[in-house]
Amino acid sequence: MRTSSDENQKPELSRARQRFVIEENVLKHSELSVIDEYIDVLTGKTPNRDGYQRLLTDARAGRFSHVIVERADRFGRNDTEALRAIDELHEFGVAVRFANSPDLDPMDPDDRVIVALSFTLARRESTLLGIRVKGGLQAKRQSGGFCGVAPDGYRNVEDKVLGEAKKLQGRHTHWIEQDPKRASLWRYAWDLLLQNELTLEQICEALHAKGHTYRSGRPFVHVKKHGKRVANTSTLAAIFHNWTYAGWVTSRAGKIPPKSIRGNWEPLVSTEEFERGLAILEQRDRKRGRERRHDYLLKGLIYYSAPDTQDLTRLTCSTSNASRSGGGTPYYCIARSSINFRCSSIDGQMAEALQSVQVDPDLIPLIRAAYTDDIAEAMGHLRPDERAQQLAALKSIDDEEVRLMRLYAAGKVTDRLWDMQWQEWQDRRSRIRMSLEGLEGQQQVYIENLDAALEIIAQVGIVYNRLERSDQKDLLRYMVERVVVDPAGKIRLELCAPFAYLQDITERVRRGASAISKGRKAKTASNSSGLGSGSSSDNFLSCGRDRIRTCEPGISRLTA
Repeated sequence: MRTSSDENQKPELSRARQRFVIEENVLKHSELSVIDEYIDVLTGKTPNRDGYQRLLTDARAGRFSHVIVERADRFGRNDTEALRAIDELHEFGVAVRFANSPDLDPMDPDDRVIVALSFTLARRESTLLGIRVKGGLQAKRQSGGFCGVAPDGYRNVEDKVLGEAKKLQGRHTHWIEQDPKRASLWRYAWDLLLQNELTLEQICEALHAKGHTYRSGRPFVHVKKHGKRVANTSTLAAIFHNWTYAGWVTSRAGKIPPKSIRGNWEPLVSTEEFERGLAILEQRDRKRGRERRHDYLLKGLIYYSAPDTQDLTRLTCSTSNASRSGGGTPYYCIARSSINFRCSSIDGQMAEALQSVQVDPDLIPLIRAAYTDDIAEAMGHLRPDERAQQLAALKSIDDEEVRLMRLYAAGKVTDRLWDMQWQEWQDRRSRIRMSLEGLEGQQQVYIENLDAALEIIAQVGIVYNRLERSDQKDLLRYMVERVVVDPAGKIRLELCAPFAYLQDITERVRRGASAISKGRKAKTASNSSGLGSGSSSDNFLSCGRDRIRTCEPGISRLTA
């Protein structure tokens, strides 16, 4: 049973009605026993509902054989998710039935169309309701009304509409007004701000000394066990930036900027006072400088390689003494340990590491040839025997057609059989030809991807230092899978596909070229320059995480 999270509904009445329909239409006409009830008070547009998820968990455990809901939209308003869940329940041996249509089986092909249509209509209804609600809220804002929970110092008021006014305004009207118990508190807080003598922390202390708290009961100053006092200034700052207190309607979602629509409530401060308060806060921010949050270049990418082990530990980011004027010292570290590396030291190695990810231009023709052989070996795109098989299949269709044509001319085959067989031949020819054309075209796409990757690698070491910080981060996340740091603070790169695969094939080509230079036979060199390890063109597109990643300058073999 599910009811909407709409505050105007009474969930208990809705559940009672749903339970009655289920009992009357299903349970009374069967011998099924009720194992459990699963109840949610939340929109059906999301599957993240406690009762719904508990139902799926119990179904996997085999607790019951049937799930019964009043109607399809109570199961969910997301048709894709609901149908997927019904299929999953069916795999667990659990049938779903709807009390308003007990004979409807969502696994029956014809009934499923009706069920899917029910979900689609439910989602449409939910979407239209959302549009209407948003439109109503926007119209209320445009007329100067306030939408939502009143800010601290105000209160929401509701009153019944009587007489003829109900035809135009409905049965209830809502507005906000100053809260007599709390309006004076916030007027006093604004007076303290406008004096421009106290900081936000000191204003919190002054309000706390008078015994005031936020409306939620949260104190303005929290005293910890060891006696340290912490001023809760975040909410106070948000209130000093809220244009509602100056009597103005604002809405980011509704695209209503400040000072464009006057609210129909009494302001606590004038517009001039509110803007003067904003200017004071802004001036303090400029003078003090906001606490800087360091922009970590390798956040989420950097790992520590412990000595004598192959295990990697992701490093977190931390800045010591961040409140100091210099912004503190940022580190990559393992929390609660002595393992830490200065960001400046690690980040400074990135340019050199990227320059080591290079490809010798003289090897590019060999790389392209080895890559093409790799595609042919693993995918069969260019192998002569594969192409011969496709052409032989086309010829067999032609021969079969000739034989049947002779029988048809002799009157031994009916027109209907000839038409059916001819259509089948055409379909088979079309599939084979499309396969041949597609494979040829796909081969060209692979080569273009290879050339693009080669071009990127050739340029990345040059342009990296010229990029802005944000662009450097984007580039690294495009190319680098991991940055691994050893205990000495030296880094190595593990590249993403296709760059890791490209490094791998380059190394094998280099080894093949080295074999030729040592006087080996051409055949041996050709075999070593190919991809005898069984790598395929799929690796170029999605390289495995355990593959070779990068090379260091002066090292002939790549580090695994």
